[in-house]
Amino acid sequence: MINEKMFGLGNEASIIRELSEYGNKRKEIVGEDNVYDFSIGNPSIPAPLEVNETLIDLLKNMDSVSLHGYTSAPGDKHVRDMIASNLNERFNCKAKGELIYLTQGASASLSISLRALINEGDEVIVFAPFFPEYRTFVNNAGGKMVEVQPDLSSFYPDFEDFSRKISYKTKAVIINSPNNPTGVIYPHDVINKIASILKSKQIEYGHEIYLCSDEPYRELVYKEIEYPFITNYYDNSLVFYSFSKSISLPGERIGYILVSSKCKDSERVYKAICGAGRSLGFICASSLFQFALPKIVNSLSDLSKYKENRDILSKGLSDLGYEFIQSEGAFYLFVKALEDDAVAFCKKALKYDLILVPSDSFGIKGYVRIAYCVNKKRIIDSLPAFRKLKELYLEERK
Repeated sequence: MINEKMFGLGNEASIIRELSEYGNKRKEIVGEDNVYDFSIGNPSIPAPLEVNETLIDLLKNMDSVSLHGYTSAPGDKHVRDMIASNLNERFNCKAKGELIYLTQGASASLSISLRALINEGDEVIVFAPFFPEYRTFVNNAGGKMVEVQPDLSSFYPDFEDFSRKISYKTKAVIINSPNNPTGVIYPHDVINKIASILKSKQIEYGHEIYLCSDEPYRELVYKEIEYPFITNYYDNSLVFYSFSKSISLPGERIGYILVSSKCKDSERVYKAICGAGRSLGFICASSLFQFALPKIVNSLSDLSKYKENRDILSKGLSDLGYEFIQSEGAFYLFVKALEDDAVAFCKKALKYDLILVPSDSFGIKGYVRIAYCVNKKRIIDSLPAFRKLKELYLEERK
């Protein structure tokens, strides 16, 4: 008999992926230019030129057996040392190569780390709104996900709700900044507050609570800030990173886990991560892209184009009377639906071939996520459809 839990996951597709597939089918019927698909966070900006140049150089000049062979299970030592050095140069965070585990992207980082940290029945706190797959990762690790609601004026965590929901069973807290789906960035004072609460709760309950920072959008920041690197604020912390968004490599699945060198029993935590990676089959991330990292670790796609998209979309929707918190990073706009039922709102939007993601799966009701990592023309062309959608609601309310 098959695993019914796994059947359930396979049978109930991600709403984001489901809408993306709907959009692909709809494009075949009415033409790609007539479908305004804002469903999936797939970068539209090409990878920097040096990425392809580096890959070509490796393919031409590196020994083929070494290039395509196995690395060490957690990744090539020299590459891990290089990443640690780069992080220390940027964030002065005392990272160590021997506490870095190279992975198949940030999702693998989360899956591995939660499996390493969680025992059956442990609780993992997430801040709504959150990436929907957190549910899958936590449940698959045997944990229970506990949702903390946001302050809707800022979409920062409701700290009273946070403090109240930490219990003896709390093993980890996941943060995501810049945030998917809001684009909100947690500033220093918010990170300090989270860290302060957790330090107090660790003392109260007498065991470690791990702060897990999911950072695939770390480089996509549209204002001048010093990024608050989590290991500088809280000792028992882990960082999950992916090169998918910053240099447009989502299909290559390359990223890493960093265990803070200040984490209690950091080597033991790291060994648990190695064991979890082994148990899940997430070992030896792509050797080709591992060996490319030393040349491209500081590369960035032309991220200014996302800011341009954000500004066009924000102005267009604001002029039409839509409400939202301005996105400070990532490439999403979180917009208040024109009725309480976001799912019903998104269904009405489909009449105008607007494909939006309802907020319900993100742990909050009444909003939609718009992924503006698309070509600029799609955003401009979509604004009349947003106008028609608004007019439909105005007509219904007469």
